[in-house]
Amino acid sequence: MLLPLTPDGQTPVRVLTIAGTDSGGSAGVQADSRTMTLLGVHACVAVTAVTVQNSLRVSDFHVIPPQTVADQVRVVVSDIGIGAAKTGMLASQATIEAVAQVCAEVGIGQTGSIPLVVDPVAASINGDPLLPDSALDALRHTLIPMATVLTPNLDEVRVLVGIDDRTARQAAEALHKFGQRWTIVKGGHLRSSPVSTDLLYDGDKFHEMSAPRIVTAHDHGAGDTLAAATACALAHGYDVPLAIAFAKEWTTRSLQASYPLGAGRGPVSALWRLREAAPLPPR
Repeated sequence: MLLPLTPDGQTPVRVLTIAGTDSGGSAGVQADSRTMTLLGVHACVAVTAVTVQNSLRVSDFHVIPPQTVADQVRVVVSDIGIGAAKTGMLASQATIEAVAQVCAEVGIGQTGSIPLVVDPVAASINGDPLLPDSALDALRHTLIPMATVLTPNLDEVRVLVGIDDRTARQAAEALHKFGQRWTIVKGGHLRSSPVSTDLLYDGDKFHEMSAPRIVTAHDHGAGDTLAAATACALAHGYDVPLAIAFAKEWTTRSLQASYPLGAGRGPVSALWRLREAAPLPPR
């Protein structure tokens, strides 16, 4: 399943990523832009932080002034227009609050017409902290309630609500109390299972979405890729369950195409899309 491509010479669907950079090129705005481009979407970027990282770790990061982050969002939406937005690394309480405020101002999120995917990035894939404790309440109570869909992995669920003594359904119910429209609890980090099952919840019904687990040591950027693909599908007018199903299939294919890079974890790869000519599905 692929999103329809825009004919040459016509303006494609636009999606905005509000996230940090990855100097190693595996995650962050680099992973988001790669997925968006290979899905035929024009990627717009509001950079929140510049990281110093490679395949082994994040050794430092510099936070972009929150007003500059908000201004990037404001000028893109007012001139170029977007069909959806996603957030990734937000780095500080002030940035989270600035992003929430500007999203409300320009119509991104539940109070507006532009869908918002919130990927609550709190730590790198290698465990390096990317969000200080002081910012977690701002994330829980200002930005997450604006989300069309929240996409935490199990580690992020644990940080946000505590999951050690809860089932995935209980965790989804606890997360949903923050006020977002849809919650997905990703099962990709539960490596003991031969199947990767994500649980989608709208406050009423649960939807299970499963795929074969791809055994690979190279999964850097998987969460970014899922959130970016979800935003692209939402921008094309897909409803949330279909958008998540599409994004899960895209991420599975990208995991299958992952490759080694440096001495640590390599990235998932959307480059498989360049090697396959597949028919476009009906909408």
